[in-house]
Amino acid sequence: MKKLLLLACLISLPVVTWAQSKTKLENVNKVPSKSRLEVKTKANQMAAGIKAAETALTPSELEIASRVHVGELPCELGAFVTLAADPQSPGYFDVHTKTQKYRMFPVETSTGAIRLEDHNAGAVWLQLANKSMLMNHKLGKRLADACMNPDQIVVAEKMLKNPAPGLLDVATEVATK
Repeated sequence: MKKLLLLACLISLPVVTWAQSKTKLENVNKVPSKSRLEVKTKANQMAAGIKAAETALTPSELEIASRVHVGELPCELGAFVTLAADPQSPGYFDVHTKTQKYRMFPVETSTGAIRLEDHNAGAVWLQLANKSMLMNHKLGKRLADACMNPDQIVVAEKMLKNPAPGLLDVATEVATK
């Protein structure tokens, strides 16, 4: 009896999983109408597939875009990234690597770092004072690191000559006083 029950479960398992996967695929293919979709941020708009030209940037996002370093930036391991501002859509950038192309827009951050995102591709461009990097969170890896324009090279050299105290260094100074 137990063998018969086990056999029945094993036979029905592929049918059940096929039916569940078909239901998931049907739900994925449904696209919500734009009238029902509450679009609150640029990230939601880009994820919803609304064209970049349709989304106006806020003044703070335009200010972030004005600080983005454009041009061809050399990166580590001989790679390079090219950033070009879109003259027809202020605040939007075309980011190119050797094999990839992204359409990015600025996103506000709490740290002050400059962040550009392409939600459709999952790409993020982070620009810090001493370097920039291109990451893809969908792939879970960095596509380019240590990309620097001349201003960032100067800051990186200053940081090498005068490094900031480490977190543990500050703690030992406080403990010795």
